[in-house]
Amino acid sequence: MTTNQNSAQIALVDDDPKIRELTAKYLSDQGLSVVTASNGAELDELRINYNINLIVLDLMMPEESGLEVCQRLRVNKIDTPIIMLTAKGDEVDRIVGLEMGADDYLPKPFNPRELLARINAIIRRQTAPVRQSDKTIIKFGNFVFDLTNRSLFKGEKEIQITAGEYDLLRVFVEHPKQPLSRDQIMQLSKGKELDVFDRSIDVQISRLRRLIEADPNKPKFLQTKWGFGYIFVPDSEA
Repeated sequence: MTTNQNSAQIALVDDDPKIRELTAKYLSDQGLSVVTASNGAELDELRINYNINLIVLDLMMPEESGLEVCQRLRVNKIDTPIIMLTAKGDEVDRIVGLEMGADDYLPKPFNPRELLARINAIIRRQTAPVRQSDKTIIKFGNFVFDLTNRSLFKGEKEIQITAGEYDLLRVFVEHPKQPLSRDQIMQLSKGKELDVFDRSIDVQISRLRRLIEADPNKPKFLQTKWGFGYIFVPDSEA
């Protein structure tokens, strides 16, 4: 495990020391604070000693895989954004990673510039101020969505929501009753174009439905517009 500063924003977790070294150097040269780990146990130590704002996590690691690490963090209600590095070309691995709670993914081998762009996009969304003219408290059904505090409540109970789920829900509450295509949702939530074979939006919609729908198979808030995309209907009774 290596560190380069007394505080950190980015945790890079990969069992390949060369990838860790080269990627950490590139990100550091671009002005980011980076700490590195070779496995999930070392990541746990980093989280104790540093203020980790984002995790770049390799999927294929011995002992505890990236999928298992991601699932463990989400089960323990740790909502730090995760970018999953997937070496396999099989789309199933990417989909499973998103279902486990990853916020984005990047296939290996990757261009460091692309990783930097993904990291910066997530950081910008995390730190973007809520405009004073916007409503900061959104109510729908039994839910209260607080844009300023990035929190979601159902009645008196706070619902754990990841950075990716927050970004997605924010897109919908800011465009109520407006049909949105998958391309529009990707641009508004992640600031990038949707690949023709990319199913990440559908997977994350499914995750969000499990949070806010009484029956995710019969959604009332996040409805499907067949052949187009999705629409948020805030005044539905769930």
